[in-house]
Amino acid sequence: MLPDQIRNFREMVTLKDGAHVLLRPMVKEDHAHLNELYGPVGEDDMRYFRHNVKDPRVLQEWCDKLDYNVVMPVLALVKDRAVGSGSLHFMNGPKRHMGEVRLFLSKEYRMRGVGMKILRVLVDFARRQGLSLLTAEIIADKTKVIRAFEQVGFKSRCALADYFMVPDGDCSDVVLMTMELKPRGEEF
Repeated sequence: MLPDQIRNFREMVTLKDGAHVLLRPMVKEDHAHLNELYGPVGEDDMRYFRHNVKDPRVLQEWCDKLDYNVVMPVLALVKDRAVGSGSLHFMNGPKRHMGEVRLFLSKEYRMRGVGMKILRVLVDFARRQGLSLLTAEIIADKTKVIRAFEQVGFKSRCALADYFMVPDGDCSDVVLMTMELKPRGEEF
């Protein structure tokens, strides 16, 4: 069911500054779009990626192994140029009711509303798939990002000290955020 919904999904949004952004699912042919999005990433951002997005083989693997039942990736395009991406990672086993949300925006499209639009799309997909809970892990000093997630409905649950190690060996605290998509059952 999910792949058909994904394949047909398109949303055109207009930002407050008048820019038109197309949100659509990533497809296997998006390798060039991924290169243009992640190629200019500076060392300040590279510190926080889980994968080496500067390696074209990593990006090609994302395209080649694309499976919407495992990860639902969404691209934000302005005039056919990728300016952002978000992903909903489905879990399995005892966490099959949960999904994890990740987000990246090119520097020139931060603080313009693109991230909020992508997050809302991912939340909608999660609801359609019957997920109960979304999670996000955000570096604690990224307070603007934390506030943006809160505006969409995420709540800060805890701070995890030294949870994320950057490539040079320094550790950063992480704020674990969650968003309940379904009300909890009655308790007694």
